[in-house]
Amino acid sequence: QVQLIESGGGLVQPGGSLTLFCTASGRTDIMEYMGWFRQAPGKEREFVAAITWDTGVSYYKHSVKGRFTISRNNAESTVTLQMNTLKPEDTASYYCAADKGIRSLATIMTYGMDYWGEGTLVTVSS
Repeated sequence: QVQLIESGGGLVQPGGSLTLFCTASGRTDIMEYMGWFRQAPGKEREFVAAITWDTGVSYYKHSVKGRFTISRNNAESTVTLQMNTLKPEDTASYYCAADKGIRSLATIMTYGMDYWGEGTLVTVSS
């Protein structure tokens, strides 16, 4: 089992920046991917970004590419999502996730990962 705890959400004005943090504990040795998903009110959960735990290769939802950056620190078992130029449509609960890598990345992006944090709320509003 992998436990995930997020932090860093809050209220930010459009055009502003926010950084989300996630700390993993437990069986972190089985993680192949870590990532972030989000769910806006009344909408389905969607993939935002992912990173391979060993090589650090990153993947992004098209609408956040160039604005968001995912990174990881293997020694501290943490993953960070730096969000810049935030827009009102980025408002959502953001969930940290981890995956064992048994399924394809495309499947993971569509259906989600194996382990989840409880989420942190990001509100972009003036």
